[in-house]
Amino acid sequence: MKSWKKRGAIVVGGVAVIGIAAALVLNALNSNIALYVTPTDVVAGKSPKGQAFRIGGMVKDGSVRRDNLTVHFVVTDMAHDIPVSYTGILPDLFKEGKGAVVQGRLTPTGDFTASEVLAKHDENYMPPEAKHALDKAQKAKDAAKPATTESAAKVAP
Repeated sequence: MKSWKKRGAIVVGGVAVIGIAAALVLNALNSNIALYVTPTDVVAGKSPKGQAFRIGGMVKDGSVRRDNLTVHFVVTDMAHDIPVSYTGILPDLFKEGKGAVVQGRLTPTGDFTASEVLAKHDENYMPPEAKHALDKAQKAKDAAKPATTESAAKVAP
């Protein structure tokens, strides 16, 4: 075999090895990605199908219920609620009325089965995406409120 053919074979082999390595790395990264979705997006059907993702919002007051090792609670963005079930140990700072981010999958019944509940060291922590979604939902809720009789009386002559 001539030297230029040997060099060509080495280059082709090197490109093939690099291509296979890149495909493996991209596949591993793709399988570990967990998108952040708000409860409003889940209700609207914008959540990934058959894939793990994260939901963030507030733990609704009065919604935490325990069945042995499974904890059931509701995550809300003040516009829509998503029921969540989680089997495992919750972070110490997990409380009703506080922010939470849960990672898992949506069941066919519309419930969310969490594989992980995420918390930060600060009990007042809220992910920026969750804070933005809560603010947006609150503004939409305030805009949708009908005018009260007092404000209607002030406007009328």
